Amino acid sequence: MLQKQDLRNYYAEQILNQLTTYKSVLKEEFAIPDRINSCYIDNLLNEDEVIEIYKAFPNKEELLQLKDIREHKYVGIQLNKYNPILEEIIYAFQDNRIVDLIADITDFEKLMADEYLYAAGFSLMEYGCFLNPHLDNSHDKDIKNYRVLNLLYYVTPDWQESYGGNLELWDRGLKQPARTIHSKFNRLVIMVTNRTSLHSVSPINHHGRRCCVSNYYFSPTPATPEKYYHVTSFRGRPEQQLRDVVLRGDATLRNIVRKIFKNKLKKPHFYRK
Repeated sequence: MLQKQDLRNYYAEQILNQLTTYKSVLKEEFAIPDRINSCYIDNLLNEDEVIEIYKAFPNKEELLQLKDIREHKYVGIQLNKYNPILEEIIYAFQDNRIVDLIADITDFEKLMADEYLYAAGFSLMEYGCFLNPHLDNSHDKDIKNYRVLNLLYYVTPDWQESYGGNLELWDRGLKQPARTIHSKFNRLVIMVTNRTSLHSVSPINHHGRRCCVSNYYFSPTPATPEKYYHVTSFRGRPEQQLRDVVLRGDATLRNIVRKIFKNKLKKPHFYRK
């Protein structure tokens, strides 16, 4: 096997080549009007290598479980505790050449990766897991830069759309059906994250592991003309009216608390190197 730094560069070269090849298609897709800006590319890496990434995922017992009415998933944060392959593929997406290319694809003038992986890293979801509709936290862990792009790389072989665990983009809000992007093996999704990019993960109804590598990109300027600030804000699904009331109240309260205390609050979900 390649050494760590060589492996990271090896992944980055493949990602760069694929993104460069399909740059114009991705750029056009991302800019489609009247929907949450997003695009995806398939066959990002050599399949055998993606299977190795998938096999490197630890058992759920080794991960942090997040389970409440908002979400149910397992996440890996402290990457040095796990197979080094996972750290290398995650940081391959932070190669400056890739960041600059994605800036071109998405028309963001200034993009930067996050070495601390605030709210990013990797996640594992299984039967019964879900992620309710939500808006991502608007800033980085130090509240200096805006979170503007979400990169989701799916690595579970033969994951069928009927299994659930797919990305749902609520382009026209919760009163209209969501647009679904299948969490297909070896697929990278790039989506904007701003004050209206409501998205979710459909409940999983299959006894298997849906594994995802994720990164956020940040910018000193917001993804919309006006400045804004908000915590991760969840909603109920259209059929969950009572849960929606509870979650909207929860988001309002946490926003008030965060605006008052800001940097004084503990932010546990980042990589402590």
